[in-house]
Amino acid sequence: MARRPRVLGTVGTALLAAALPATVLPAEAMSLVPAGPPAGTGGPPGERRAPDQEGSVEAADLLAATGACAPVSKGKYRTDEGAAATVPVCGATGAVFWKADMDIDCDGQVTAHCNTTTDPWFQDTTAFSQSDGKPLNSEKLPFVVVPAPSDRWNHTASGIRGGGVVAVVHGGRVQYAVVGDTGPVGIIGEASYATADGLGIPAHPQRGGVASGVTYILFKNTRVSPIENHEEAVRLGDTLARKFVRENGRTGAK
Repeated sequence: MARRPRVLGTVGTALLAAALPATVLPAEAMSLVPAGPPAGTGGPPGERRAPDQEGSVEAADLLAATGACAPVSKGKYRTDEGAAATVPVCGATGAVFWKADMDIDCDGQVTAHCNTTTDPWFQDTTAFSQSDGKPLNSEKLPFVVVPAPSDRWNHTASGIRGGGVVAVVHGGRVQYAVVGDTGPVGIIGEASYATADGLGIPAHPQRGGVASGVTYILFKNTRVSPIENHEEAVRLGDTLARKFVRENGRTGAK
């Protein structure tokens, strides 16, 4: 999948806008509610919505359990092209995690907010597919992007695979997702339009995302089936998150 270059600041955004066209448990079984405009902003639909908490585990407890990093990657990742490599993949009991930015992956099925007009880097495929063989729907399905396997880190060697359960934490909120796509071997920190929208992060593929403050917790040896079943991802994710906090507590990664 193509990596979307980050545009920082209002000047960069204006220039770009002018230049571009306007389980451990078995898994089985709610589509994400379609995105709406943020309350009180008057912005265009799909830019941002008021986030809702998913599951029963507090963001603070998950963050406390990821307070220290025991690297499992052989080196660090960049968050964007040209940035310094500062992000390791960390090991913990039952999971791996990293703390990075969030760029928006809009690849997969063509939708109102994810298409070649809204996203000049759009690709109509994702590394992992729905149960009917179609690519994932970035606008509706919360999923995260993992770096393609390399000598630095191979996600499959850590028990991470397509459909694996993920807890994404930002701004005091928790959003459950699945592993749904792969990205460049040297860059980390990307998730689907729906993941960003669920966390209250601007989700536009060109102007959206956030520069820091996102924690991605990927639970080992898990799988949602079918991969597009978000309700099941939330159910499994909540169980796994409680176990993760219990096993890792405030002592950090193990």
